[in-house]
Amino acid sequence: MPLMMRGTSRQLPRLGFGGAPIGGLLSDVDAESAMGALKTALERGVRYVDTAPFYGFGMSERRIGNALRGRDDVILSTKVGRLLKPGLPDDPASMGWPTPLPFHPVYDYSYDGVMRSYEDSLQRLGLDRIDILYLHDIGAFTHTDPEEEARHFEEAMTGGYRALEALRTAGDIAGFGIGVNETEVSMRALERGDWDVFLLAGRYTLLEQTALDPLLTRCITQGVSVVIGGPFNSGVLVGGKTWNYADAPIDIANRVAGIKRVCDAHDVAMPAAALQFPLAHPVVASVIPGTRSEQEQRELLSWWTSEIPAALWDDLKFEELLDPSAPTPR
Repeated sequence: MPLMMRGTSRQLPRLGFGGAPIGGLLSDVDAESAMGALKTALERGVRYVDTAPFYGFGMSERRIGNALRGRDDVILSTKVGRLLKPGLPDDPASMGWPTPLPFHPVYDYSYDGVMRSYEDSLQRLGLDRIDILYLHDIGAFTHTDPEEEARHFEEAMTGGYRALEALRTAGDIAGFGIGVNETEVSMRALERGDWDVFLLAGRYTLLEQTALDPLLTRCITQGVSVVIGGPFNSGVLVGGKTWNYADAPIDIANRVAGIKRVCDAHDVAMPAAALQFPLAHPVVASVIPGTRSEQEQRELLSWWTSEIPAALWDDLKFEELLDPSAPTPR
């Protein structure tokens, strides 16, 4: 479902750039490689970039701001819900960031916290506008203690939501939503506001379609567009061993092997199928893979333009490797 930016004539592009990897997700990415990935994407026509304060504890936002400064042709999204305070945590690598900037994140989904997060992001980016804000990581995937999760969720749906609504009403942002890795909290959020877009990472991919119903069905009904993050499931769909930011269990590895076998039979690179699959769903407005270098970005763009025969999708469904009701590219 195409997403029009409120107050503008711009539409969210189908392909975007996910900013977590260039923040150093799971391993260090030097500045030259990071900027090579981003500049190659921009030179080749990518016009949507997503980031977050959490990515490298400010590293991703700083690098993206440096690349976008002086441009007005790129839609930019970032996230709110964490404030960055001086001083590294004891073990940043355990949080996914082995070489971040010298800050530590503190959760704050309140009205004042969201407003502060928005202003801080503008300063880190060195830009005077952000198009979309997402309430970041409001579910049990991040907040594993049930009482803590309930408290953060309620604060996000009240104070945090009011801040986003005020920013949208004032024209400071064009839209807002939530950015999460899970479907359950997305279903709860649908009941609590007038959202523009949800960013959902990892739950509607070539590997797993748990979000297909009821979440994506409900998003269509309520007019909420969806951006798909993590289309490669943390790397396992591009030949890596990581799924959900950790080593892939054997059942996931076996399923990936089956998908690859079908792709190989059709002479299609598995990452090409993974990149193109989510966009067949009518509610999906954009897919935002992340890359770490110019070489990776060029390879990704070749997958983006690969021709994929309809028979590949049929075979994946026949082999019970794809939900039979999932829309597929034709």
